[in-house]
Amino acid sequence: MAVPVVVYSTTICPYCVRAKQLLKQKGVDYEDINLDKRPELRNDVMKRSGRRTVPQIWVGETHVGGFDELWALDRAGKLDSLLQGA
Repeated sequence: MAVPVVVYSTTICPYCVRAKQLLKQKGVDYEDINLDKRPELRNDVMKRSGRRTVPQIWVGETHVGGFDELWALDRAGKLDSLLQGA
């Protein structure tokens, strides 16, 4: 069973675009929370992640981090099992 994926992003962030492209290529449904449209959530994301940058990605309760971490998980062969909740 797939776990929920949440991506906090902004409109012009190239790393946000790449992260969402990778998730789409894997056929993953995700919730995209655009911080340009919902700026009131930015502080919450910063507190929750400890980071000021976007994207910030959660797979279930696991904070993956940004695109670089998402890509590294995929390259290491660990992303698919995380997405499946294993």
